[in-house]
Amino acid sequence: MTDATHLDPTRKHDFVFLFDVADGNPNGDPDAGGMPRTDPETMQGLVTDVAIKRKIRNMVALLGEGKPGYDIYVEAGVSLNSQHERAYQALGIPKTKEKAKKDTAVESQARDWMCKTFFDVRTFGAVMTTGTQHAGRVQGPVQLTFSRSIDPVVPQEHGITRVTRTKEEDTKETEMGGKHAVPYGLYRGFGHFSAPLAAKTGVTTDDLAMFWRAMQLMFEHDRASTRGEMALRRLYVFTHSDAFGAAPSHTLFDLITVTRQVDGPARSFQDYTIKIDEDGLPDGVTLTKVVG
Repeated sequence: MTDATHLDPTRKHDFVFLFDVADGNPNGDPDAGGMPRTDPETMQGLVTDVAIKRKIRNMVALLGEGKPGYDIYVEAGVSLNSQHERAYQALGIPKTKEKAKKDTAVESQARDWMCKTFFDVRTFGAVMTTGTQHAGRVQGPVQLTFSRSIDPVVPQEHGITRVTRTKEEDTKETEMGGKHAVPYGLYRGFGHFSAPLAAKTGVTTDDLAMFWRAMQLMFEHDRASTRGEMALRRLYVFTHSDAFGAAPSHTLFDLITVTRQVDGPARSFQDYTIKIDEDGLPDGVTLTKVVG
């Protein structure tokens, strides 16, 4: 079923997304030298919620450039404290060098301004209690899980050479390096949208439209040498008839099964089949196939 209920911020939404990577590194682990993240017990690939949120933030920054309310709070090269200062400056609250005694009214004003100004604050939430001018805490209505590959992946390191030297005094003609990748992986992630929390942060229908659009495009403008072939393959949104939900999210997620159809290792999205038990949808829940 396809309709616009997934754009309604007064309803609860639970969603499933599938994406894949070919000959790339979807999310390197700095504690493992940049190798693709894996579950050491099952060798399934992992992509953190933080990595997905970063891609969504970057996409919203492009889509919403110049539009009021679509600034990004967690932005590369910009300190969080300076973002808090923007709120105080806009509200005409004098700047102090030392952390002032907590003023609930002032903090509430600053928090509301941050929610109104920054898309990721009102969507994902934020802890804005650093610096001398803080804006409290916001519990975001959108939460994502780690994404996990359907099958085990095989992390590989490929040696590469560069023909230019780093330093003039270096005598070697070439320098060695390496790239980490998995040959192929299909990953599944889950997300949740809380309507009661959205009402507190001010999420609108336009915000939800922006969020789904950013998810659809988040890999298209995040290309890199080890992320050249990443694609969002499916995005399914379960929408409830009210703000609190008509069924537990896990029962909805269980309606979608992903099965590998080849005997050997999968090397493309076509090696999998996806089945949705739409007849099993509980009363009060609709399914929107945003992608797929």
